This record gives sequence, structure tokens and C-alpha cells, in this order.
Amino acid sequence: MKRASLLLPLLLLLPILTGCASKTIVLGSKKFPESNVLSKIAKRKLEQAGFTVEHKEDLGSTGIVWAALKGGSIAAYPEYTATISQEILKVKGDMSEEAIRAALQKEGIGLGGELGFTDNYGLVMLKSRADALNIHKISDLANHPDLKVGVSHEFLGREDGWKPLATKYGLNVPNTSGIDHSLAYLALKNSQIDLTEAYTTDAEIAEYKLLVLEDDRNYFPKYHAVFVYRLDMPQKAVDALKTLEGTISEDKMIAMNAEAKKTKDYNKAAALYFAGSPNAAMTSSAPEASSPFRVILTLIGQHLALVGSSLFLAILVGVPLGIAASRPGGVSQAILGIVGVIQTIPSLALLALLVPIPFFGISARTAIAALFLYSLLPIVRNTATGLLEIPASLRESAAALGLEPGAQLFKIYLPIASRTILAGIKTSAVINVGTATLAALIGAGGLGQPIIRGISLNDNNTILQGAVPAALLALAVEFGFNLVDRLLIPKGLRLPAPKD
Repeated sequence: MKRASLLLPLLLLLPILTGCASKTIVLGSKKFPESNVLSKIAKRKLEQAGFTVEHKEDLGSTGIVWAALKGGSIAAYPEYTATISQEILKVKGDMSEEAIRAALQKEGIGLGGELGFTDNYGLVMLKSRADALNIHKISDLANHPDLKVGVSHEFLGREDGWKPLATKYGLNVPNTSGIDHSLAYLALKNSQIDLTEAYTTDAEIAEYKLLVLEDDRNYFPKYHAVFVYRLDMPQKAVDALKTLEGTISEDKMIAMNAEAKKTKDYNKAAALYFAGSPNAAMTSSAPEASSPFRVILTLIGQHLALVGSSLFLAILVGVPLGIAASRPGGVSQAILGIVGVIQTIPSLALLALLVPIPFFGISARTAIAALFLYSLLPIVRNTATGLLEIPASLRESAAALGLEPGAQLFKIYLPIASRTILAGIKTSAVINVGTATLAALIGAGGLGQPIIRGISLNDNNTILQGAVPAALLALAVEFGFNLVDRLLIPKGLRLPAPKD
């Protein structure tokens, strides 16, 4: 019976860790509405061509999606020519489409033709604020070093981003900070910042009455929208993507972005592309979304699978490491040092580092691995601390009884240290519930999915659909472990109940 109880979690974990062979074509998209809408359009085109298609939304920045494409976790995603040359190929200056295509082919990646519009970067201000300060060109910013600038973290670090732009235009604006692209528009509207970067097809430009400053020194290259795809993708699927080339105008893309923002539904926005086509009825008659309650239950299930699987692995590994760390010597210091260093790595950075590694990619495996690593420190440290705090007199008594070292550990030391060990496991579990929301950035699902989607669409209700269940789940985990304490910790070692 005990063996069966130990095998059950492993059996539940096996499909997540090994994955399932599938002929499904997986599309990806970055963490902003336009990328998601374009992938929804491509998904319907591929389905019309007879393929089964999965779409992984809101996968984060360029680096994460590109790594997923190269690693085979996705087969295609929408990209922009200047981003490919500047950020992916790391080539300064303009590259022809032929040069980009040749460079990508060496990576096993194909380049589709232009979709018909450009989504360029631009710097924007509230028109009323720009008029008041007489700012209409980027070069005018040099006369206003006191402006508050908030640009996306990606734009801050891009080769074609803020720092090179500031150098070219001679700007010295010390009050510059990073902010999520979608939240920057709200900050601009509320006068919390004066300037941010925008995509020129963003619906917010008209909605918030923003002025796109003239790029009078021609800093920004042209960002022609294209699809990039793996060269091993079926030719019929490539041909389906090619039917999109030259069919999306800038006005149509702006309208679809506005629809996504208004309806909070990427499928409805994508349906505008097919409006009036012979297949319009077919493409719009099968909505992907279920009822909100059912969706939330599904996300909670995914979240619990991520947290439970990673915590189970962390207990299996962390407790033995904690036992080893409780013994004097260099091994103890090495174990505590390594798990301590792992804890200092930012969670998003750790996810991004794992994505390019074979076997991981954008999947639940990657999220579980990252959460497992983050779970180790509290478990290892609390196990070691609990064992080290056992009084010497008890150790001497255990030895005097003639017990073997293994029996001393399992029958005396671990039960005595159980309260401290379980406290470490509880801490890891509660932290994991919150950290697991980042799994949505690599397509692993969970309650982070509505949070990230809500941020992208500036929709607080969608954010709360993920944030509230995550908070309640953390409380439920805390309560559950309090019950476990009463079942597993010897009665004499439990904390006394508080007196009135």
C-alpha cells in the first residue's frame, strides 16, 4: 500500500515530464494583443487547411518565443523584420529581406513574406502635453531633461531601443524607468509619466489622443510584419501561412487591435480578418472559450499540477539534501550555498534560461523544473536546522539504546525535527503558488494566464480571474498544511494552543 501511494504521484507526473507525441502544429505569440491576434488568424488558416492547431498565447518577450521556435516547442509565430535583424540576428543597420531569409535558414528557420503592414516603434506623449511643451519631434526632447519617461523593459535593453536612441538624439533624461508596455498607456493617461514607446498600430494611440513624435533623424528601422516558421514544418502548413501575405493593411490591423481591446477576446478580433470571406461562418462559429467558471477550474487544476509536481520532487530531493547538510563538513556548506544561490536567480530569468535547453522548451516541464529549484532552499535549510537543533543529550540517549544510525535518524531525529521540516515544506508550497503564475509566460498554463492577459488588455476583471483564485489557493494550501501538522507531528512536539 505504501509503495502504491508513492508510485501514484510519479504516475501523475509522468505525462507532464515526458510529454506526449503529437502531430499538432503549435503556434506561439508574444505578450501583446497584436501578436496574439495574428496567431489566431494563422490558426484558423491552418485549421482550414486540415491541421490540428494549438496556440500558446502571451509567451513573453522576443527571447523566449525565439528560443521556443528554435527548440521546436512551437512551429511558427508572428515577428517583425527589424526585430529579427536587430534583436535575433544582432546585425546593426538595415538588412534586406533576402539577407534575413538566408541568415535564418542557417538556424533552420524560414521567413514568410510581408503580411501587408508595418508596426513600427514610435515615442508617444499625450497630445495636450506635447502641445503645451512644444514637443513634436524626438529631437525636441533634448530641451526637456526633466520629463518622466517610462518604457518597456524590453525596449530599455534592445539594440534598437531607448539607450541607442538617446545617444543618437543627444538625450539626457535621468528620470527613465522600465514599465510593462500595456501599463505605460495608463500611466501616460494619468500623467504619471510623460513619454513612452508605442507600436504604431496600437489602438491606444487614437483612444488616448496620443501624439507620435516625428523620428526626424530616421532612427527607427521598418518593422514589417511577417511569420517565421521552422523549416521542418509541413509544406502544406507553410503554404497556408503564405496565403496571409499582403492581406492585412495597417488600418485593418489597427481595427483588429481595437476590437481585441474592446471585447477582451482575440478570437473575435481575428474574426474581423475573415469577415465577408466564403469561410467566415465556419471560422467564427466555433468559439474556443468555455464558461468562465469552467475556465477558472481548468486553470486551478493546471496550477495545482505545477505546484504539486514541483513540490513533490523538491521533498524527494530536498529532505535528503537537508539531512546531508546537517552533518559537519564542506559538503554541508556546499549544499546550502548552492541552493541559496539558486534562490537569488530571478524567477523570470530562470525560466528564460531553461527554455532553450533540449527537453524543456515552453512547457510544463520547464515550469516544474524552475519551481522545483525554487522550492529547495526552505526545505533543505529547515531540514538541516531541525536536525542540528536536536540536543546532544538526546543523541547520546539514542546511541545508548544501541540503535543503528539509520534507525536513530528515522525513529528519533526526523520525528523530533518534523515540525521544522514541515514548516519549510509549507513555506515552499505557499511561495510556489505565487511564483507558478509566471509559468504562463512560457505556455505552461495556470492562474498566471488571465493575469498576463488582463495586463496586456488593461482589463482588471481578467486580472482578478487569476489573482483572486491564486490568493485563495495559497490560503487553502496554508490551511491544508496546518491539518497535516496535526496528523504527522507527534503530539508532544506541537505548538501549544494559545490561551485566552
